[in-house]
Amino acid sequence: MIEVTPAHDFGGIATMLGPKNPESSVCWCLSWRPGSKENRALVGVARADRVRALTRRTIAPGVLAHLDGEIVGWAGVAPRRDLYPIEHSRKIPHIDELPVWSVWCLRVRPGHRGQGITAALIDGAVDYARASGAPAVESYPVDNAGKKVDQTMAFVGTRGMFERAGFSKAADTDSASGGIPRIVMRLAL
Repeated sequence: MIEVTPAHDFGGIATMLGPKNPESSVCWCLSWRPGSKENRALVGVARADRVRALTRRTIAPGVLAHLDGEIVGWAGVAPRRDLYPIEHSRKIPHIDELPVWSVWCLRVRPGHRGQGITAALIDGAVDYARASGAPAVESYPVDNAGKKVDQTMAFVGTRGMFERAGFSKAADTDSASGGIPRIVMRLAL
């Protein structure tokens, strides 16, 4: 059974997002949180420290999927207002002024793909947003028309993944991932 919980556990997040070398400046799923200037300034362990601080907030920085006690997946989910690049994007439109939450990143550990973890992550992210008072959840996946998506760009998800979770297309965007157009998907809660 797959269990999805709020990601208040820094160690669990590090399992999913952390580099082998702590000094490396990997994403840590922070690229969608601060503005570009702050994001560029966060290097090495400062990125991990920022994530550690996020786990101490009332609202977790995302959700983690557990399978038989092992961390196997991550979904970034938070109020859109907390995601500076999305909140202020010129390429991803706001549908309205509703204080939606956003799912912007999905990740499943190698060796665990094809087991329903992504679907569980999306459902868990929606459940967490609902329990936190969100009126709706948005995502910004690629509209890949069933075509294969390069694994390095698959973190945004696909239209089909979100449609199976009950989301509907709400708008086109001027954004692309891996050369594939992205859309705004929304699920009212």
